[in-house]
Formats: sequence, structure tokens, C-alpha cells
Amino acid sequence: MGLIDGLADREKKNILVADFTQLIDTQVASMKGVSGLALKAGYSAVKGIAPSYCSKAIEWLLPEFFNVLDPIWAEGMETGDPVGHLIQNSDPVAEILLSVTDGKIKKSNNTTVRAVYGKLRNSAKKHVEDAVPGVAKIIDTYTKS
Repeated sequence: MGLIDGLADREKKNILVADFTQLIDTQVASMKGVSGLALKAGYSAVKGIAPSYCSKAIEWLLPEFFNVLDPIWAEGMETGDPVGHLIQNSDPVAEILLSVTDGKIKKSNNTTVRAVYGKLRNSAKKHVEDAVPGVAKIIDTYTKS
């Protein structure tokens, strides 16, 4: 059974979306320095477009994220520690997640979102890597429920 299979359960999917939205909110709120201020401003701008924009984006991206994460998660399952495996591979995990968002943003008609993403993309990898432990824990909880 792959990660994506559980998304057919609407309740599980809603919990995942809420958990990932909370993770992003927490990650953004904890950022410091000039880049943190820029990211917070960009995040606020996106949320200003529509309050549910981020949760809707997560819901929309989850199937593709789970498709690209599934092989790495499966490798971790074979070792008996999928959470640790994802964390140890935070660099490639960040790359594959960003490849999904890069592809989606290129197709977006929302010029504000595209502009904000373009300005923040260069620093995004570090932020995604920093979020991988939280992502791994959410996926672990999801796969056990």
C-alpha cells in the first residue's frame, strides 16, 4: 500500500491537510532574520489572497507529494525507521518536493502567487529541509491511523 492510497479516506485527508497547514504556519512563524521577514511577508500576501489558499494548495499537492515521497518512505519502511530515513535524506526529499511545486507554479495563472514564489524560491530548499522532520512525523501518524 502506497502513501497515496490513504488519501481516498476523506477524513484522513482532511486531517493531513490541517496538520501540514499547521506545520507550515509554525515553520513560517519561527523564522528569523531578513529572509524570515521576507518569507513571512510573502506568506501573509498569499494568505491575504484567500485565507484557505494554503490549505487548498496542500490538498491539491498531496497526491503528487505522496507519489514522489513513496519510494523514499518505502526504503525507510524496509530499514524499520521511515521517519529517520526521511530525515536523513532531507536534501533529496526537499528537492523532490520542490520539483512538484516548481512544476505547479509554472502552470499557475495567479500572478501574485507566481511572483511571491519566484522571489522566495532560492531560499525555499533550506526551509523545506528544515520542515522534513515535521513532515516525516505527520506521515508516520497518518500511516498508523
